Amino acid sequence: MMTINWKKTLIVILDIVIAVYLVLAVSAFNTPAEKATICTEVKIDINNEADNGFINASEVKKLLMRARAYPLARPMADISARSIEEELQKSPFVDKAECFKTQSGHVCISIQQRMPILHILSGTGENYYLDTYGNILPETRYASDMIVATGSITRKYAQTTLTKVGNELQKDKFWQNQVVQVNILPNGTIEMVPRVGDHIIYLGPHVNISKKLERLRKFYIYGLNEAGWNKYAYINVEFDNQIICKKRSKAN
Repeated sequence: MMTINWKKTLIVILDIVIAVYLVLAVSAFNTPAEKATICTEVKIDINNEADNGFINASEVKKLLMRARAYPLARPMADISARSIEEELQKSPFVDKAECFKTQSGHVCISIQQRMPILHILSGTGENYYLDTYGNILPETRYASDMIVATGSITRKYAQTTLTKVGNELQKDKFWQNQVVQVNILPNGTIEMVPRVGDHIIYLGPHVNISKKLERLRKFYIYGLNEAGWNKYAYINVEFDNQIICKKRSKAN
């Protein structure tokens, strides 16, 4: 007489039940009712949208419409979240894109954009932007109020040295607002043009930028606030523990 191994039988039955459940779970979204669901809303979330980025919800919509991938009013079963992600990540201004669908007929898009920190206008005529990681972003028709870098700038110098300088300036709201231009001299040293004060700031080589900026900040507070912001034509903060100033000539 054959003896039934109830333990093995139970395991087999459980495996079958789990397999059936997984099949049903995967195909649940493709039931006739779900296939009839139409996308009624597209939710677009962009990090730092209010800052100096180049991507907004309107531009995302245009990108997807040009690619015939904008999901609004389309059957949910025909919408590929993966395809939307891949299409958005073709943009040089998008770092990462994520998309998912809900059973209520919504498509949710989340975008991590590349944040520009400097607008490069090199002496050779190149016109582009640098992001926080040193990636080159193409010139865009969208106006963005940010620091302009001019002078003797190669792409290698921009992606290595200027990225560090730009990030230092962007870390502090005061310097974001105070500095309007960074100029690179032929020997690679750095000058800055401030928004307030009729003078040029000489930083020298790109080393110890944070210390130089802090020394300049203190000079602004304890020096120029007393002496006057237009007293000096040239302020040199290149060297540790000292600031060298050149007075404006009386003719000026």
